[in-house]
Amino acid sequence: MIFFNKKSRKKKLSAQLIDLKLVKPDEMDACLQELQDKAADDDQLIRLLERKNLITSFQASRLKNNEFEGLVLGGNKLMYQNASGSFARVYRAESLEDGRMIGVKVLRQRWAQDPDNIKMFRREAEVCKQFKHKNIVEIFDVGVQDDIHYFTMEFVEGGNLRDFITIRKKLSPLEAVNYTIDICEGLEYANRLGYTHRDMKATNVLMSIQGVAKLIDFGLAGEDDAAGAGEAHQRAVEYGTLEKSTGAPRNDPRSDLYFVGTIFYELLCGKPPFPRTKDIEERKRPTRYSQVPSITTIEPDLPEAVVDVLEKLMAYLPQVRYQTATEAVQDLLEVRAQLSGAEETPRPQTTADVKASAEQDLKMAIAPPTILCIENRSKHQDVLRDYLTKHGYRVLILSDLDRAMQRVKDNAPDCIVFMEDSIGEGCVEAFKQALAMDPDLAAILVLSEKNAAIKKTLKKTDRSRILVQPIKIRNLRAKIQKVLQHQLNDSAELTAY
Repeated sequence: MIFFNKKSRKKKLSAQLIDLKLVKPDEMDACLQELQDKAADDDQLIRLLERKNLITSFQASRLKNNEFEGLVLGGNKLMYQNASGSFARVYRAESLEDGRMIGVKVLRQRWAQDPDNIKMFRREAEVCKQFKHKNIVEIFDVGVQDDIHYFTMEFVEGGNLRDFITIRKKLSPLEAVNYTIDICEGLEYANRLGYTHRDMKATNVLMSIQGVAKLIDFGLAGEDDAAGAGEAHQRAVEYGTLEKSTGAPRNDPRSDLYFVGTIFYELLCGKPPFPRTKDIEERKRPTRYSQVPSITTIEPDLPEAVVDVLEKLMAYLPQVRYQTATEAVQDLLEVRAQLSGAEETPRPQTTADVKASAEQDLKMAIAPPTILCIENRSKHQDVLRDYLTKHGYRVLILSDLDRAMQRVKDNAPDCIVFMEDSIGEGCVEAFKQALAMDPDLAAILVLSEKNAAIKKTLKKTDRSRILVQPIKIRNLRAKIQKVLQHQLNDSAELTAY
């Protein structure tokens, strides 16, 4: 084992980061100059780079663990982890060539030694490289680097449809129809090229910030269930059960339509047609798919035409179901025309103010507001992170007031929460400074009980609230919602203007 003194280790790290093009030479020189007179180690350099927003928290975490492999793949530097499954992880990355955002899907190392899983992973990329359609996420390149298998794809600024439903609970019939049309048109295109999807579910549909649904994860496209790898078999249980119990052929395009129906069902009522479970035996029961409760027991006021399309999508017997995605699209378009006539607007784009309001609602649902909490107690950090994340927010936690203010200056969140009872001195002034720095920032100050008198000296605005301990976390969330609502209203007015 080779040991380096602190100075040489720091130099080695800086050289590696420049070689990887994670940090530019002039940016690194400035950081090294700032640390020149300090006995700085690698961790201090990493913390400085993160504080200056030259590297992300994800990159910093990998560097602290001395994990350099895979930080740059195919000429793209990985910025954040966006999604993680048992088979692969998806990252938001930045192209080193032109700075555009790229999605990078990486096969998990546990499967990287299995030729069948590697074949299936690469097959997804090769199949989808053929697809050029507005409702399918585009695949660019497939490669392997340092035994890391990956492919690059269009980056969709938004969440998946399940995240969308979790936040919105349920959609209006017109919205649900619009997104189901998008899904079916993507399938229609893939079917014309000879492929089925084989893994239709809400997590495999992304929602762009423009409100367009896009299909992802064609890893099982047209695969024979019996020939797939172990992971593929687990993911295809529903399809295999449905087809075997109804006498349908393998890779029947009508099977995809049944599971499109399950997505449509959830969009309309906010609940899946059957409980989610990892129990294989439960997923193999034909009655799970044949005895689905009618959606009218949950949503009795749904338009009859909407219910008719849903029931035909989810007909248990394939000969009763829609025979092609094209047929489903045709009926959905007719239903949309009926709903549009009833609501007078097919999509809320007829006036600037309605459009602005719809865009704001979509951003809230697809790209949840970012809440920065300044709190240094680990248990309180966990509670804030878990609770606010559960209620649809993106949560950042910092324990250092200076770093938090630097974050506001460089890349402001939607709302910042100052826990004065935790951080103490400087919080009140930082609260005032944050509101002055960014006119669009919402801010909440939580004072300790002993400093309650300070509240009288501070003026509440539409964008700010001052609370005094003890408070309940649901009350804190209510105040966050209040100040963010004012922020959204202001933004909508400006957009309309």
